[in-house]
Amino acid sequence: MEWKTSVLVVANVTASSDDLLAALKARADQGPTEFTLLLPATGGDSGGASRELTRALERLRESGLEVSGSVGDRDPVVAVHEAWDPRRFDEVIVSTLPTGASRWLQIDLPHRIERMCDVPVRHVVSKPPEKPRPTYAPPEKPEHHGLFTPLEVLGWGGKR
Repeated sequence: MEWKTSVLVVANVTASSDDLLAALKARADQGPTEFTLLLPATGGDSGGASRELTRALERLRESGLEVSGSVGDRDPVVAVHEAWDPRRFDEVIVSTLPTGASRWLQIDLPHRIERMCDVPVRHVVSKPPEKPRPTYAPPEKPEHHGLFTPLEVLGWGGKR
C-alpha cells in the first residue's frame, strides 16, 4: 500500500478559486495526496456554505484531485479545532482573500492554525472566482398611440 499525504484545506469564498486549485495541483504533483476541504459556515449560513462546498468539490474533482469535504463551524478557528485529528492529517493549507479584504488574516488565522495543529501550514492568497454581474436594462416604454402622442416629447399629453 502506497503512503498518501493527507492535507486539510481550509477555505471559504476562495474554495473554488483558480489560485487554490493551482496550489492543490502543485501539492499533488509532489506525491500521492488526498485533500479534505473544510468550509467554515461564516455568516451563519450553512445552506450557502453547503452549496459552495458542493461547487468547490466538483471543480477540484474535475481537475483530477482526490478530495472530500465538510462544512464546519462559523468560526474558522473552532471549525479547524473540531476537524483536526493529528492521526489523520499531515499538513494544512489555508486559502484567504488578499490582505485588506480578508477577515481571516485580520485574526491571523494561518499562524493560529499552525500553533494549534503543530504541522506545516501553507497560506495561499486567492482571489474569489468571478461571478457574473447582473446587468441593468431600463424597462421598455409601453407603446400607446393617441392624438397627443407627438406632443409627449414636449411634456404635453403625458400621464400625470
